[in-house]
Amino acid sequence: MTQLTILRYPDPRLHTVAKPVTDVNQRLSQLVSDMFETMYEAAGIGLAATQVDVHERLIVIDVSEKRDEPMVLINPELVWRSEETRLGEEGCLSVPGIYDGVERSLAVKVQALNLDGQLQTYEAEGTLAVCIQHEMDHLLGKVFVEYLSPLKRNRIKTKLVKQKKDEERDAAR
Repeated sequence: MTQLTILRYPDPRLHTVAKPVTDVNQRLSQLVSDMFETMYEAAGIGLAATQVDVHERLIVIDVSEKRDEPMVLINPELVWRSEETRLGEEGCLSVPGIYDGVERSLAVKVQALNLDGQLQTYEAEGTLAVCIQHEMDHLLGKVFVEYLSPLKRNRIKTKLVKQKKDEERDAAR
């Protein structure tokens, strides 16, 4: 397995709309393994392929406490979302250290292929529902900070650009 590099906001590649996966094969299986390793190492609960600069409709998720309930969603489609919503604090591996409130549906139903290429339907609520919605946004080229006000978004962008410059400067020493 290989740990992948997670793109960081405001990297423009995060705004790329992902294309459907056309073939569930060994390459995709390896990518899934690498994405899980990357997500677990970064202490995340979800990761979209877009975040590792692979622009295919693929998501890995594990919201379990023991990190033993991996979920793979290939070409996910949201087929239903509850009208009832909740404002909850979200973070993102592509926006490290930043957390803010985002309004999301409390429950969703999603259809996706699994690693065997079989169409599955998943019903989710709570953290899993939020995670699915958050990661599906990535496949559409949307980062959670885009739900925030322009002022907050610009402050976050400025902070992360400065942070990256500082890291690059420190690495050069």
